[in-house]
Amino acid sequence: MFLGIPIPSRIGEYILVSIAIIAAPGPSVLFTIARAIAWGRKVAVFTVLGNASGFFAMSLLVAVGIGPIIQSSDAIYTGVQWGGGLYLIYLGIDAIRKRSAHTSQMLEDGTSGAPSNIRVIRDGFVVGILNPKGIVFNAAVTPQFIDRGEGKVVLQLILLGAIFACFAFILDGTWGLLAGTARNWLSTNIQRIVMLRTIGGVVMIILGLLVLLQIKR
Repeated sequence: MFLGIPIPSRIGEYILVSIAIIAAPGPSVLFTIARAIAWGRKVAVFTVLGNASGFFAMSLLVAVGIGPIIQSSDAIYTGVQWGGGLYLIYLGIDAIRKRSAHTSQMLEDGTSGAPSNIRVIRDGFVVGILNPKGIVFNAAVTPQFIDRGEGKVVLQLILLGAIFACFAFILDGTWGLLAGTARNWLSTNIQRIVMLRTIGGVVMIILGLLVLLQIKR
């Protein structure tokens, strides 16, 4: 128990899945990298702070909406498990298929004067809370790592959302700091990011397949 919230027994697996998804350079990471290259490390860190806050706010909304439904229906919970595994596979395929297009678009975005800290956080928050992939992740992937028998499903979902947001801040922030430090290295060779996205896509496909294999039939 943590502050009255049951600790899911598969929390270790959830952390590994979260790290794998966050570490693979997706749209939010590329958004951060683009700002780091244009404006430096400080802007990148504030961007990540806003993005992680937006993700957590969205996870709260999703948890309150779907938690009671998952608690009461075995069929819906099984459907969520299938959706989560298939979604991970989709994310992997999508990352590989769009590894070049999104990278070029993000890295070419903006070179004007740096905005204020408040605006940077606000922009990151909007990107985080409106990210459709984040919404689907919270609704389809996160629920399969809870322990329904322990009850308090909504609180378990909120706890996992908070864990994901914390890791997102740490890992995305690391990307931002590295990008801000090595601005020329990243901006002059997009293929380096393309390679990382390809590797990340393969990892997510494997994770999705493992999730599907673990579903009770």
